[in-house]
Amino acid sequence: MKNWVLFLLLTTAFLACRDTDKKAVNNNAADSSLQSERAKLMADTANYTELKWLDSTYMDLGNVTDGAQVQVSYRFKNIGNKPLVIADVTPSCGCTVPEKPQQPFAPGEEGVIKATFDSKGRIGENRKHITVDANTKPSRIHNLEFSVTVKEKL
Repeated sequence: MKNWVLFLLLTTAFLACRDTDKKAVNNNAADSSLQSERAKLMADTANYTELKWLDSTYMDLGNVTDGAQVQVSYRFKNIGNKPLVIADVTPSCGCTVPEKPQQPFAPGEEGVIKATFDSKGRIGENRKHITVDANTKPSRIHNLEFSVTVKEKL
């Protein structure tokens, strides 16, 4: 009887792992397909579109206390007639962590580039840059910037 129970437990564990592996393979295939589509759109200049920033590309975030996590968002709209692909979003330093949109944006669709600035140990005026690489004309590179003054804790 003990052998039968052990056999059932091992079989169940094996089948559960096998199902998880299939899901991982399917997710990897979807990611690969998305990356392939993104690479195709970025490589062919006939697929380039136009992007309009709905907010200023420079933001003054004012004063914060040392250690605060500061959020910044830049809204944009695809004003061209091809899908907009954000290929890369790169900060000027490690204290800023941007979020790169993964999916293409259809013509007329709006999106957001978000970033979090870690103010810990950065007392004084801070001016940070975020570079966005997208399939846009006349330029693929867009520069976003923000400033924030970090004050010592009292």
